[in-house]
Amino acid sequence: MYKPFRTMSGIISLIFLLQGCSQQTSDADLAATAKSIHERVLTIDTHDDIPANFATAEVDPLNADRQVTIEKMNAGKLDAGFFIVYVGQTERTPENYEKAKQDAMVKFEAIHRMTEEMYPDKIELAYTADDIERINASGKLVACIGIENGYVIGKDLSLLEKYHQLGARYITLSHGGHNDICDSSTPREHLGDGEEEHGGVSSFGEQVIAEMNRLGIMVDVSHISKKSSLDAMRLSKAPVIASHSSTRALCDHPRNMDDEQLLALKENGGVAQMVALGSYVKVASPERIAAEDSLIQMMGYQSRREMFRNWDKISDEQREQLAAMRAKIDERFPPASVKDFVDHIDYAVKLIGVDHVGISSDFDGGGGVVGWNDASETGNVTEELVRRGYSEEDIAKIWGGNLLRVLRDVERVAGELQSQTASN
Repeated sequence: MYKPFRTMSGIISLIFLLQGCSQQTSDADLAATAKSIHERVLTIDTHDDIPANFATAEVDPLNADRQVTIEKMNAGKLDAGFFIVYVGQTERTPENYEKAKQDAMVKFEAIHRMTEEMYPDKIELAYTADDIERINASGKLVACIGIENGYVIGKDLSLLEKYHQLGARYITLSHGGHNDICDSSTPREHLGDGEEEHGGVSSFGEQVIAEMNRLGIMVDVSHISKKSSLDAMRLSKAPVIASHSSTRALCDHPRNMDDEQLLALKENGGVAQMVALGSYVKVASPERIAAEDSLIQMMGYQSRREMFRNWDKISDEQREQLAAMRAKIDERFPPASVKDFVDHIDYAVKLIGVDHVGISSDFDGGGGVVGWNDASETGNVTEELVRRGYSEEDIAKIWGGNLLRVLRDVERVAGELQSQTASN
């Protein structure tokens, strides 16, 4: 027989029970809303690294043990990714310039092999903003190409046109270490770098930016020094991007952008792609840094980036061992999460507006946070944006609309410059 609550404690218990049910319903509704929005918007990740043996039997783009694969992109509804032609900085000699060009070509060929030979029915290479939308509408995944480090052109401006023809649609002007184009935000002592070499963008770099504008290649100011980034935004006739940089106000790392840089980027009309790389999202404690460094060195590598670039050489047994030890570090020192990452999006949106903020992962190059640690978890970012009250229109801008707008502006400027040249 039903008996009503007759005590205050019983009434309080009922209230808490109802509140709990209401919260569960609310969470379920939010997740359903986020899932629906995520399925509708075009999601673009502007930075996914690849190894030299990508798109081979050793590293199958379909299902290799990597953060970004075709299967994981489909599972997480990550519609488009910029696959990266990265070449590290070395001493600037004619021989090294030639090697950098050859190393770049290896990765260009790998991306073309993935899209044209191995899986043309699943993923297609885009050359324009319209291509990105067309391919996405067809049901296939979209591959785009970005170059990380302008060092791959050496001192040969003609290589820009070659790389553009191969599909490169942005170039990060420098990487770790200064090059002939501009100063880096992270000089390399072993290369003889001082704090700065050019005081920003060099005279050669000015020619590079002008030629990128003419061809229709987006100028990427991630990795470059503050002076270099401000110079690049002033020099470029088209909007620029920061392909993978978060906010320095929330995480004081030289790879992130401070308020002055972000405001200049807004004035330029560009977009800053917040990056989900833990050390750029959340300042790690000295104790966590020491623990991670010890773990990486125990694996036989000098840095996290070196370890990720050699990931396919690590045995399954070593990976299991690494995961177990990493889990213990995470228990002691909680790493950056999706919530920490979206804090950077919030900050940038409040400072420069929702039209100038985007998303990148730096997957397979050190990227990943708890909750978005591979492409299959991409929907979790959208869910957090919904939780914070972002509208579907704003989420669509952040996930890809802003990047497409910049790419179209770059294409338009290139068309105008080429028309001017033809008429002269």
